[in-house]
Amino acid sequence: RLDDQQKNLISTINTEAESLLNIINGILDFSKIEAGKLELDHIPFNLRFLIEDLSDVFAVIAQKNNLEMISFLPPDVPEKLIGDPGRLRQVFVNLIGNALKFTHEGEIFIWADTFEDMGKQLKIKFCIKDTGIGIPADKQDKIFESFSQADGSTTREYGGTGLGTTISKQLVTMMNGEIGFESVPDKGTTFWFTACFEKDETPKKPATSLPEEP
Repeated sequence: RLDDQQKNLISTINTEAESLLNIINGILDFSKIEAGKLELDHIPFNLRFLIEDLSDVFAVIAQKNNLEMISFLPPDVPEKLIGDPGRLRQVFVNLIGNALKFTHEGEIFIWADTFEDMGKQLKIKFCIKDTGIGIPADKQDKIFESFSQADGSTTREYGGTGLGTTISKQLVTMMNGEIGFESVPDKGTTFWFTACFEKDETPKKPATSLPEEP
C-alpha cells in the first residue's frame, strides 16, 4: 500500500509520462505527414457516436476543472459517413485539449455547424468554442506554425510543443477541408474546420427473427 506522499509521486510520474508520450506521438505524426507517409482510412463510422464519445471523455476532465462540456449534432446532419474517424477524432482531441488547457472558467462547446451536400460527398463544418484566455491579435498569425505557440510564457506555463494545431491543419487539408479561428483576448476562442466525407448509403440489414416454435 502507498501512503499519500507516494500516491502523489506516482500520480506526478504518470502525468509527466503521458505528457511525454503525447509529445512523442505528435512529433511522429508530424514527421509522417511531412514525409507524405500518412494515409487516411476509408471506413464507415457514425458521426453522432464519435462526438458523443468525445464529449463523455472530455467531460470528466472538464468537471475536474469546474468547466461545462457541451456537444451538439443537429438532427439534419447525416450521421452515417465514410472516412477516417481516427484522424477526425485526433483533430477534435487536439482542439478540445487546447480549449481545456487555456480555459479556467466557463464552458467548452463543440458542435457541427453546417454541412454541404455535394452529391456522393458531404462537407461538414465543426466548431470548438471556449471561454478561455483567448489569443492576442499580434500572435494569431503564428498559431498554425510548426513548434510555435502564442509566446514563450505560454509554453512555460501550459506546456506542449505547439504541434497540435499544426497537425490538425495538415489532417484537415488531407480531408479536403479548411481550418481557422476567431479569438478575443480574455473572452475566448472559437476554432472551426471543415472536412469532406462520403455518404454511407449501405442499407440497414433487416432484423432477423427467431424461428417460431411448432
